[in-house]
Amino acid sequence: METYKDHITQSPDMNEERLTKLRELFPDWFTQEGYLDINEVKKAVNPNSVEETERYEFRWFGKSAAKRNAFTPTRATLHYDEKRSINAETTENVIIEGENLEVLKVLTSSYRNKVKCIYIDPPYNADALTAYNDNFSQEKKAYWEENGITENGIIVDTETVPEGRIHSIWMSDIYARLLLSRTLLTNDGIIFISINDKEVAHLKRICDEVFFPNNFIAQFVWATDGNFDNQAKIKTCHEYILLYGKNAAEFDFPHLVDPNITDKSKLHNEFIRNTIVKNGPKNPIQKITLKAGFPCEFENGIIPARQDQWPHFKEDIIVENYKVKYDVEIESGWSARGQFDEFMKEENHWADVKDTKGQNTRFVLLNSGTIECIKDRGFKSHVISLLQNLGGTQSATSVLEGLGIYGFGYPKPTELIEYLIKMNNEKDFIMMDFFAGSGTTGHAISNCNFKDCGHRKYILVQFPEAISKEKIAYKKGFKKISDLTIARNKAVVEKYQKASEGKILDEEYKQQLNQLGFKVFTLSKSSFPRTDFAPDPTKNEEENLVLFHDYIKEKERQLSIAFNDEELITEILIKQGFMLTYKLEKQDRFTQNTVYWATDGEKEAYITVDANLNDETVEYFMQHTDKKFICIERALDTTKKFNLKEKMQEKFYAF
Repeated sequence: METYKDHITQSPDMNEERLTKLRELFPDWFTQEGYLDINEVKKAVNPNSVEETERYEFRWFGKSAAKRNAFTPTRATLHYDEKRSINAETTENVIIEGENLEVLKVLTSSYRNKVKCIYIDPPYNADALTAYNDNFSQEKKAYWEENGITENGIIVDTETVPEGRIHSIWMSDIYARLLLSRTLLTNDGIIFISINDKEVAHLKRICDEVFFPNNFIAQFVWATDGNFDNQAKIKTCHEYILLYGKNAAEFDFPHLVDPNITDKSKLHNEFIRNTIVKNGPKNPIQKITLKAGFPCEFENGIIPARQDQWPHFKEDIIVENYKVKYDVEIESGWSARGQFDEFMKEENHWADVKDTKGQNTRFVLLNSGTIECIKDRGFKSHVISLLQNLGGTQSATSVLEGLGIYGFGYPKPTELIEYLIKMNNEKDFIMMDFFAGSGTTGHAISNCNFKDCGHRKYILVQFPEAISKEKIAYKKGFKKISDLTIARNKAVVEKYQKASEGKILDEEYKQQLNQLGFKVFTLSKSSFPRTDFAPDPTKNEEENLVLFHDYIKEKERQLSIAFNDEELITEILIKQGFMLTYKLEKQDRFTQNTVYWATDGEKEAYITVDANLNDETVEYFMQHTDKKFICIERALDTTKKFNLKEKMQEKFYAF
């Protein structure tokens, strides 16, 4: 059924989506009029409809409103900023300047279930987010100028909040943003959140509610360089990083080596937390032949005969391409002798063996000369919960200044973020940071890609928060925090480009240079006046649709409105679910209208925003119905619109 919402560019109404899903699964919970009957839900939860007077729950003032706000659609859009973009034609990175809750809502159209990794470093102080409460749906007033909080998109003051509610507002703001961020994550996606002692307990409970306790993976302790310019009796030199998965069971745990583990470490060449086959008094020495083809941990080499520890090798072991080349006789006491014998009989020596409890078991020869038994998980991990030697805020400040960025306090070091990035075994994925700050995450992504020839992409979101005139950054020409975000990542591009000058570059390095850069977008009010339409709550959907069309005639047909083609195209493509890395190619075959071919690698369509659609153009799409065609509704008369819809069906969209 057509409604006025079909003609308004807004993010998906996730509340409505959830109700629709409930209606499909449990139709008996709804009245004949289509409304949810809460009493039926209560009966399903508790057949006796007994009201519980006491129960475990985590609540604070404003929690329910925060949840509603998170899933309420926005009519905001994004405008492409060509002047501040770098290498826009080849890069797939994006920097967005705007309030991050509204940006996350906009991105749900294009990036739902597409972001593999999120890292955020939200403000730790409880009053830092109180200005992030703007509304795009208001008429005649730009969202960011309400209540004197912001001016021209820049925060100039924070909202006055009673002392007793200031902490609740912090939790509500984080809660709403995490709810939305979860919808963007891939099924095996993960999120890292930096936090301090004061808020870590509250944040973990919020994360448990958003992601569920079974998707908690780790709480890392990051050893920082600390802040010793205070009179505290105990000097704080650590922060926390929470790690949650959207579905933790789907997360492919990394094959990382912690930077603190050396060859002399007791942890070196051990499978942490996995069962290791050991010799003991109840396991007598037995002779076993290590068959050719047995898996080894290194590519080529020789493991010398070992008599000083189990297993005892009678002769050297020759290894080629990660496999034992010749049969070797060894002596050892096996706590799982039966498993090993069964395993050695298999032609495929990588085949898993089931133990008496049904667990998978696999044996691996290490270059230390030991054979270890891996149960449950067939991987090697040196990740530990204490993160050390990964830089600090002081060294990170020096890195920033080396790039010409001054006056940003306590940035996270790139070494830390690079380590977190590599907890993803893949090298080709989208990473997001919606509290981007100085842009460390973008910098770290670029570093990782150059180190391992990866194809990771980033999306950075930063509010255009004003920088005080007294700050060094302001005196250096930076008016907003988002200016720093963009400037830093521009400097990173220039750094790598300069390093390549005068050198013979291979294809992989050229590819890395091509993917450097970013497209800049700004959060903006819709270009279409129709988004200001407010439905009459006393009328039904059909009646409101009539009111909407009357509104359209008055606002868009009778007034002379100067549209920006680029802004219209961006807004419409976002509405249609295109990613921000879409490319436009002008189609020369159309001589009467300006028509582009738009594609983001997944979605594709022809699009034009001309005010009038020529007969020749209409006829072309009447004859070519295999590709999607998008135009603006006011470019068509009733006959053209009907004919295109009749001929192209779902391939035609008129906005």
